[in-house]
Amino acid sequence: MKTAASAAAALALLATPLPAAAACPDVPEVARLAAAILERRAAPLPPPGMTLADATCARDRLVAVLAQPWGDRVGWKVGLTNATAQQRFGVPHPVAGAIFHGTIRARSGAEISAGFGIVPSVESDLLVRVRDEGVNEAGRDPVALLRHLDAVIPFIELPDLVHGAGTAWSGPLLVSINVGARLGVLGEEIPVQATPDFAARLASMVVTLTDDGREVARAPGSALLGHPLAALAWLVEDLRAQGLRLRAGDYVSLGGFSPALPAQAGHDYAATYTGLLEAPVTVSVRIR
Repeated sequence: MKTAASAAAALALLATPLPAAAACPDVPEVARLAAAILERRAAPLPPPGMTLADATCARDRLVAVLAQPWGDRVGWKVGLTNATAQQRFGVPHPVAGAIFHGTIRARSGAEISAGFGIVPSVESDLLVRVRDEGVNEAGRDPVALLRHLDAVIPFIELPDLVHGAGTAWSGPLLVSINVGARLGVLGEEIPVQATPDFAARLASMVVTLTDDGREVARAPGSALLGHPLAALAWLVEDLRAQGLRLRAGDYVSLGGFSPALPAQAGHDYAATYTGLLEAPVTVSVRIR
C-alpha cells in the first residue's frame, strides 16, 4: 500500500475534465476532502444543495485519488438497501460507491486498527464476485444472475462514515464520500449454485452480527431489497445509466444486514450466516 503522501501526485487527476452534465464540486474542494480522509482528520462538508448528480461526479473524482494509496477499484458497494435507511437519508432507492483492492485484502480473523478511519464503523454484509459480463444482461431474476457469478463471500464491511456526530445526512452527502467505502474482512468463498434452491437460501438465511459474543443485529437475507441479488440487479441498472458495466472479476458488496455500528478498539466482531449452507458460516475481525 502506498502512503497518503504518495497520493499527492494523484491530485492532478482531479483536473481532468469529466464527461458529465452534473456540476462537480471544484478541484480544491475534492482535494481537501481526499486529504482529510487519507490523514484521518475532520473532513470538510460540501456546500448545501448538492444533488445526487453532483455527488456522483464528486464521488468519481474522489475515487480517482483514493485509488492511488488504497489500490485500484475492484468493484462496487451498494448502500441504503432497506426502506428505513432510505428514509433516513431522504432518497427512495439505493446508492453506490467504489471498493478498492484494500477493501478486500483482509481475511477472517484479521486484526484491524481502530484508527482505520475518521468515523470507523462495522457492519455485516455479503460479497459476490462476477464470473462474466453476462451479468449485465441477466435482468432481475436471481437464478439468471447467479449464472454469471462464481462466488458468494461472507463479509464484514469496515466503512469510514467520514463525517462525525451531528451531521445532517442526505443521500448526496453519502454518495459524495463514496458511500464510506474503506476496509473489509472476507470469509471463505462459497461456490455459486445457479439453482432456485440456492437463490431461495440466499433470501431465507439469517445473518447475525455479534460484538464480543453478544448479538447486536439480526436480519434475513431478504432484508436487502427483498433478496440480496436485487441489490446486484439495481447496481447493474445504475451503472448502465452512467455508461458503465460490471466486469469479470468485479466484487460487489450487496449491503448491510446490520446498521453501521462504531468499531471499538479491543472488541471482536463476527457475522454468522445460518441457512445458506448446511452448517452456519462465520467471518470475524478483531479491532485493536
